[in-house]
Amino acid sequence: MITLSHAGKKVLVTGSSKGVGAATARLFAEAGAQVAIHYYRDEEGAREVMSSLPGEGHVFLQADVSKPESAHQLVERAHEQLGGLDILVNNAGIFLKHSVDGGLSFDEWFKIFKLTMNTNLMGPAAASFAAIQLMRKQGGGKIINVGSRGAYRGEAGQVGYGAAKAGLHALSQSLAQEVGKDNITVHAIAPGFIETAMARPHLQGAAGAAVKAQSPLNRVATVDEVATAILFLASPQAQFTTGSVMDLNGASYLH
Repeated sequence: MITLSHAGKKVLVTGSSKGVGAATARLFAEAGAQVAIHYYRDEEGAREVMSSLPGEGHVFLQADVSKPESAHQLVERAHEQLGGLDILVNNAGIFLKHSVDGGLSFDEWFKIFKLTMNTNLMGPAAASFAAIQLMRKQGGGKIINVGSRGAYRGEAGQVGYGAAKAGLHALSQSLAQEVGKDNITVHAIAPGFIETAMARPHLQGAAGAAVKAQSPLNRVATVDEVATAILFLASPQAQFTTGSVMDLNGASYLH
């Protein structure tokens, strides 16, 4: 039996005030890790997550990861306050509609596109760079990037999201090849639709039934399923899967 123990590990989970990030932070804490909770605007949610974590030594950090310098500094602050950094989970992301159907001017469209790329790709890249410098000095570490099936199937109406997640998958694979020699592994996970509190209203009625029917299991993922997969990828047992992108979409999209 595989036990996913992370006792004594120092972990930063970006975007951990709600949803997958909150579930991931809780599972790491339950597995014995010290966790840095990160939020941008939802301080109340982050404090609720912080108060729910078992164990001691957890910290609480605010940063706008759409700004690469802030994402870089977030990692350094987490390292300083935790007394090290063994695992980085780049989970923070946005999903904003910016269709090319003519409803937006170019300036409006490009503003949302750029913000999406900065938050979902540039921020994780900057955070990963910072983490690698620190992890190399301490003899190794693990980076898990939360991508999306949208990187493969496309995201009509949210083209920046699909493009950023495709870039994040490629970033993960390229970094995995470069830093494996330093005992640093890099993984990505590509979930489909997830039943978060924000998404739950959209899973009701006919529209929700259609979304669930995309999978032969006739449902969407839970936040705990995604968090458990992240926990596994961060474990020693998953070391040789470095560079992989784990699909977690209930066979709703196969490639």
